[in-house]
Formats: sequence, structure tokens, C-alpha cells
Amino acid sequence: MGRLFGTDGVRGVANTELSIELAYKLGQAGAYVLSKEAHHQARILVGKDTRISGNMLEAALIAGICSFGAKAITVGVIPTPAVAYLTKKYNADAGVVISASHNPVKYNGIKFFNGEGYKLSDALEEKIEAIILDNAEQLPAPIGEEVGTIIEKYDAISDYVEFLKSCVDVDFKGLKVVVDCANGAAYKAGPRVLEELGAELIVIHNEPNGCNINKDCGSTHMENLCKAVVENKADLGIAFDGDADRCLAVDENGIIVDGDQIMSICGLQMKKDNQLKKNTIVATVMSNLGFFIMAEKNNLKIEQTKVGDRYVLEEMLKHDYNLGGEQSGHIIFLDHSTTGDGILTAVKLLSVVKKTGKKLSELAGVMEVLPQVLVNAKVPNDKKYSYMENDRIKKAIEELEGKFAGEGRVLIRPSGTEPLVRVMIEGKDEQVLKEEAEKLAKIIEEELN
Repeated sequence: MGRLFGTDGVRGVANTELSIELAYKLGQAGAYVLSKEAHHQARILVGKDTRISGNMLEAALIAGICSFGAKAITVGVIPTPAVAYLTKKYNADAGVVISASHNPVKYNGIKFFNGEGYKLSDALEEKIEAIILDNAEQLPAPIGEEVGTIIEKYDAISDYVEFLKSCVDVDFKGLKVVVDCANGAAYKAGPRVLEELGAELIVIHNEPNGCNINKDCGSTHMENLCKAVVENKADLGIAFDGDADRCLAVDENGIIVDGDQIMSICGLQMKKDNQLKKNTIVATVMSNLGFFIMAEKNNLKIEQTKVGDRYVLEEMLKHDYNLGGEQSGHIIFLDHSTTGDGILTAVKLLSVVKKTGKKLSELAGVMEVLPQVLVNAKVPNDKKYSYMENDRIKKAIEELEGKFAGEGRVLIRPSGTEPLVRVMIEGKDEQVLKEEAEKLAKIIEEELN
């Protein structure tokens, strides 16, 4: 883990951990590192989600970009994957998105994409960190005509919508869909894409006010969506997170369909259409045991990586796979996109529903979700990686692994973006899993706080 960068950019509480000074320096150093090879005035695309601190951090970030002499292209409120796509489409040298994804409103983040629309390598992130933290290189300070400028391009969303529509070969006429926009970055693009493809929509949580992003809505709080699908007798529901790089679904009975199930549904359809490269899906260690059982039954291969879509993407690029993702709904369709894209995932899922004529509950039934309990232990950020150095924690984990050997599994991992250690246990009896996970999380908190 980097000194500033976590698994998904630089994150923190806006105006304290993620200060305007840091945003300014990230703008400067990021523009410098990402445009070093360019023999022209560098162009950096900047987008953001709907949170209240977005404008403040955007102003600081753009000031940093311009002070280096680069041109900032601002595209306003737009999904994270749209920044990745548009960076490449507009031939920008880099893209930056200001968002803390699914996290509460007080957090924000700054994430970079290179000119090809991919998240940065560890090596590039380390170069940016070294400039900011160690003054490793002296940055130029242009004056006069060489100072950077700003181009506002608020029609960029239309280019992104057209791209998403081109990723499927069916329309959605006859499908009634409830869409939860999480009061976030998808509030315009999400409904527009589905509507233009012919779906009948009921849209909820699409009135962002700067403070209600992810609040009791979106892919982290599905209760309202489940209820709305049943009440409106809809065919299914779709939930995005704050920056729309994730998508989860709800079947016609109001039952949640998670990322593993969505990958199962789309992967099997891709296999049937001879589009799934090497009959392989890339998933993380957090994927449900039921996912692996489904794969075995259907002659699919699953490659596993560490948690984090960047590791999924690395594996996909390394071995030329074209479908991968996480249980959280962060799914990468590499034939179309360089990063997880919630709206793209939604249109891919809806196209399978439309093509097969099956209900979502029937499609999701290819995979049995085994009970999986996740409990978060709240610990300081600087201690979350040292849990295995503590003898009491180590012993408790070993005992737990022994208890579930052969009948489930235990996975402990620090969060890449929050001050948490996550305790995940999978098995047969949910009540037992919950008790054991809570017990271990309590020990971790006691020892590390």
C-alpha cells in the first residue's frame, strides 16, 4: 500500500485528511508525471461525483494542473468509468475523478487514469507520492502564456451514453425496471441510457443535494429498491453506487442479485455466444463459494486475485481474459471498458434478461449463494495492516480456521480505503458465522485500538 494511494486512489475525510493543499499538489504532480512523455501542452480530463466537497477539491486540483502549465478539461458530474472512457476518446494525457465511490459523504477521493483509460500502476503512483512527500523532483512553474487553462465540456455525458448504447445488440422494450441512482454520479446517465434503449423506468434516489450521496440508498443500502421492485411489479431493479462503477440487481421478488451472480449470468451467456475468452472469469478471494461450485458445474474456470478491481484487471490483461469482477458489483467487461462500469453492467445484465426471456430470479438460480458474514473491526488506519503481528489475534484466527476447515472458510483483510479490518466467514449456519465473526472483530478492535 502506498503512502498516499490506497487500492483505489487517494481517499480520506474531505478538508482534513484530503485537504485542498493535497488536492492542489496531486493536480501538479499528477499532471507532471502523467504527461512527461507528451511533447505538447498536456490535457487532463477532470470529473466528479455529487458530494458537497467535490467543487472545493476540483478547484484545488485544477489550480494544481494549470499551475504546471497543463490544460484541464472539466466534464462536471459524471460516473468514474465515463472519465476512463472519455480520457481515451478525447486523446487526453490523463483523467482524474474526484469521488469516494460508495463511502459516506464526508469522505472524498482523487483517482487517476492514464491516457489509455487504465488506473495507474504502483510505480506511477509512487512517483507522484515521491514528488509530493519527498520533493523528489522540482516541478516547472510556467508564467505568462504558458500557464494552463480550463476547457468546460459539459456535453461529454452524451458521448458516454452513446458508447454504452453501442455495447448491446438488443433493445429493452417491454422491461419494467426500477433504478436506484444513489443520489450520485449516475443520476443523469443511468436512467438516460436505459430509457433510450426502450426500458420502462421507475427512478429513485436521483435528486442529489451534495449531502445525500449513498445515504440509505444505492448498492450499499438496497432495502428501498427491493421494496420498490415488488410494489411496482417491476421485472427487476438496478442499484448503482455513488460513482457508478458498481451495479447490483434485485429480481422480480425483491431478492438481491450480487456481483457473483451477475458474473455467473453474463459469463454463461458469453460462453454460449462464444464470447468468453478461455471460458474464464476472474474473481477475488471474497467471491462466494457458491460461485466456484457454479463454475465447476458449467465447465467455467475461475482465476482468483486479491481484493480490489485493480488486481482483477491486472490478471485479465496479463492472461487476455475479458470478464472479471467482485461480489460488490464492480464488474469489468474488458471488450468494452478499461474499468468497472455499473451502467455497462446493467445494460449487459438486461440484455441477457431480454435475449433469454427468463425472469431474473431464474437466471440468478444458476448459483446458490452460501451464507457469508462480514463484520468490520474499526481500527486506526496506521494499525490496520499489523493485525497478524499480534499474538492474541493470530491465535484467534488460527482457531477459527481450524473450526471451519472443510466446511467453509475464514478471510481477514484490511480495507484499502477505510480504517477497518474486515472479518469474513463463510459456511452453512449463518447464526454461528455471525457470532464467530463478531467475536473475532471484537478481539481485533480490543488489541489494535
